[in-house]
Amino acid sequence: MGSGIPVIASLSELVELLGTRQGLFIRWSPELDRDVVGGCSRDALTGAPLPGLSANPLDVESWWGDRSPRLWAARRLYDYSHIREHRGPGVRAWVLAGEEVGRGPDNEPLIECHEVLGAVDDAVMKEAYDLVSAQRSEVWGTLDRQRRPG
Repeated sequence: MGSGIPVIASLSELVELLGTRQGLFIRWSPELDRDVVGGCSRDALTGAPLPGLSANPLDVESWWGDRSPRLWAARRLYDYSHIREHRGPGVRAWVLAGEEVGRGPDNEPLIECHEVLGAVDDAVMKEAYDLVSAQRSEVWGTLDRQRRPG
């Protein structure tokens, strides 16, 4: 699967994709082939198999209104970017089309993957980081469970 997958090379390209499709998710993984074939994630705390792949939704929510879809996409990438650090080398974001089949222990969607639309290039991650950082929020950061306050 890895060799024929397109690479999403810019945040603009991702935003364009969001404008044409629904049911899109970000999956953080080093081995997408294994993920899609196995079709399920495991709870990191207990090891329990989950009924789908842990993923994060990319579809723009209606409450977002007329705010920038570019900022939406950047935020969705940024929110879970810490997973790359915690899961080791080779972890990247993949854009998947799928159907939600349940919820995981962190209330994240568990999906059945229908199609792999692309791998997110590191340059897109930098664009996302820069755009979120430009918002200058003193209280915003990734959703990193490993980082403890103080």
